[in-house]
Amino acid sequence: MSSDAARILTLNSGSSSIKFALYEANGGLRRVHSGSIERIGLPATTLRITATDPAHEETRALPAADHNAAVAVLMGCLATRLAPATLHAVGHRVVHGGAGFTAPQLLTPEVLAKLAALSALDPQHQPQELSLVHAIAARFPRVRQLACFDTAFHRDLPAVARLLPIPRRYAAAGVRRYGFHGLSYEYLMSELARQCPPELARGRLVLAHLGNGSSMAAVQEGRSIDTTMALTPAAGLPMSTRSGDLDPGLADYLARTEGMTAAAFADLTTRQSGLLGLAETSSDMRDLLALEANDPRAREAVELYCYQIKKQIGAYAAALGGLDALVFTGGIGENAWQVRARTCAGLAFLGIELDARRNERSEALISTDTGRVQVRVIATDEQQVIARAVLHATPPAVLPAD
Repeated sequence: MSSDAARILTLNSGSSSIKFALYEANGGLRRVHSGSIERIGLPATTLRITATDPAHEETRALPAADHNAAVAVLMGCLATRLAPATLHAVGHRVVHGGAGFTAPQLLTPEVLAKLAALSALDPQHQPQELSLVHAIAARFPRVRQLACFDTAFHRDLPAVARLLPIPRRYAAAGVRRYGFHGLSYEYLMSELARQCPPELARGRLVLAHLGNGSSMAAVQEGRSIDTTMALTPAAGLPMSTRSGDLDPGLADYLARTEGMTAAAFADLTTRQSGLLGLAETSSDMRDLLALEANDPRAREAVELYCYQIKKQIGAYAAALGGLDALVFTGGIGENAWQVRARTCAGLAFLGIELDARRNERSEALISTDTGRVQVRVIATDEQQVIARAVLHATPPAVLPAD
């Protein structure tokens, strides 16, 4: 790394992973390190680091039973790799910005207090993200930190999509559809604008971010008009351990028949359900695809997941009045060709036709040349979106030295 370039660190804490990247900002952005701690809380938790210099690459197993343990490992790793250089700014993915935060925000004590108050809306992510902010502040007390919000991409949802069908007094208190995975969707839109003709990027799009957390968005003229997640990231599609949408009567049924509390119901539907609840063996799609030939539970979990995505594609095609492109991203969307194939099977009536060979190779364009709808695979890069926001908000010329 050059000695005079500003360093920007980006951090992305997910439900079972922490991703990080280090950039040089010297007339632009150049990524010099990136890595992740994956499968936190699962067997085979792993730290992986890639670098422009192969001598600095690393892969090793970790005993990280939870996010606190993973953060401790990450802080030690960063201290070693940042020792020769000055860290100027840190950008964080923050899942929930509520109604008040619709653009990147410097993390002052006042902002942190407001974000902590939003933890009730996302207890799975928000406390972990804020713990990372505090860990960085303890290690690098003079470094500016910036939050980039997953909810911001959906800030202009039309009222028909934003409102929840419950008494209006709750909407006045901020209970509404917010939507998430916005940093990923923002990156997809920038890549579509770069890779495709302008009319396609401005067209009728369905974006599918499929990973441990899965969601979809309907986008028209570059704006989100609907999305599957709602007040919290627990809504919408079934996910690795989250149920997604359920009959609300289930909460009352389990309270009456099992004495289940609200907290126990939340734990059931966010940590014990989804792919894990159905398969009873693993929440990881890679594991389930390997098991499904001999395990009907794994097979049914995969089939249900694909079926729900397929239904949502049809619903969003109706909301958009047609479809010009379908984009897959996220760990499952980018890598599991079987999921893409099953999801798109039978959708020729919408103009979706996959080229089997392209799909199995996970090429950028996986639809046939004759299909009316382009189906694309784009590797998302939320870190790049965060780094750009940090660079724009705190240019190197005004960044303080540590």
